[in-house]
Amino acid sequence: MKHNLSMLTIRETVRIPPPPDAPVELKLPLTLFDIWWIHTPPTLRLVFYDHPCSSADFLDTVIPRLKQSLSLTLKHYLIASANLLFPSDPDQKPLFRYVTGDSVPLMIAESGRDFGEVTGDHPRDADQLHDFIPTLPKPADEARYKKIPLLALQVTHFPGRGFCIGATNHHSLGDARSIVGFISAWAEINKSGGDGEFSTKTPPIFDRSVVKDPAGVHSIFWNAVKQIPVNPSPAPLVPTQRVRSTFILSPQHLQHLKKQISVGPGSSFVVAVAYAWSCLAKSADAIGEKIDGKETEVYFLSADARGRPNAMIDPPVPVNYFGNCLGGGMASLEHGRLASEEGFLAAAEAIGGEIKGRVYDKCEFLKGVENWPAGVVKYMGIRSLCVTDSPKFDLYAADFGWGKARKVEVLSIDGETYGMSLCNSRDSDGGLEIGVSLPLERMKAFAAIFARGLKL
Repeated sequence: MKHNLSMLTIRETVRIPPPPDAPVELKLPLTLFDIWWIHTPPTLRLVFYDHPCSSADFLDTVIPRLKQSLSLTLKHYLIASANLLFPSDPDQKPLFRYVTGDSVPLMIAESGRDFGEVTGDHPRDADQLHDFIPTLPKPADEARYKKIPLLALQVTHFPGRGFCIGATNHHSLGDARSIVGFISAWAEINKSGGDGEFSTKTPPIFDRSVVKDPAGVHSIFWNAVKQIPVNPSPAPLVPTQRVRSTFILSPQHLQHLKKQISVGPGSSFVVAVAYAWSCLAKSADAIGEKIDGKETEVYFLSADARGRPNAMIDPPVPVNYFGNCLGGGMASLEHGRLASEEGFLAAAEAIGGEIKGRVYDKCEFLKGVENWPAGVVKYMGIRSLCVTDSPKFDLYAADFGWGKARKVEVLSIDGETYGMSLCNSRDSDGGLEIGVSLPLERMKAFAAIFARGLKL
């Protein structure tokens, strides 16, 4: 695939600090859930909005308001302005630290690309979307630490059409619930144009003591990651050699899939992931990939642990906790079965069983967390599916004053062999959107198989 040359003009690069009345310092330890993500690639999200305006209006009206509202939002989310301090002495522990003067980089840009093309559902060159996502600044050396930035933002204008908000975050900063909450708060404050207060009845809490760790898993995880050097510059995803497509599961499609399941919880989430997983396996066979039918394929299930009874943290972590707080499970099937005509039913049974037997069982959820590092080694190299984001966290509803979002994209999946994103439909009709990133020929096969199984 021919690499798509950039059509981006950088108008300004600034740093946005919290307002002057923000606290002068914040130090927070990393929990076991934060440490788990220290060395993983950053998470990349794009949110597109329809809002026709001229370049002059964009620079003179839209951007000043976005800068002010971002600063006000950072007062409530001070950790987003902070840095991760990774100690050079392995006997020390990492921490998040904000001091007066820390800030979030914000790039202002204008794109010459076709807004309708980049926000479509059809197969599009994945590389072009990376124009709109910022890069995290490189780690800096500080006495006894590597100082690692946690967040970078970009606003890209498509003259006469709309905008794109791009957010890149170090995964140790927070999971999907936390980052979506931050972007949604920024949107609300920008729309209100007020004093920086937002209407949520449950403001975010950052107190790490709510994450109980009686078994000392924090130390187990830190011992596993502290010897790994900090990557000064993660490998760029571009060129991806991929296309991206969005697949819509309407309420009618979801009901059609649920009717085929005879056992286990047939939720919209279960049938959506199971159907996509089986289509991915079938598409590999369709293009002639030589995969042994006995080869194991796994789906790594992430589940928000906030407010959920579990085997480790009592009482559970509050739902408004900002940070990382994910547990999960794993469903596995032989490739031959997953790619068979019964693959969808087998996948739904495996995923539904894992949710019922692990996530919904308070005696099993978060049980054996200390064994996660060994599990990573065990399953390294195995064909695996991970799903980014969740219908529970709705970026389409983040309204900066321009109405609902036109399109949400998660670019992180461009770096995964088997990766997809899942969110609510932009139409708010109970449907779901599945974002997929694959090589072109694989995407063609996947799209045909996906459509064929949904004929009502």
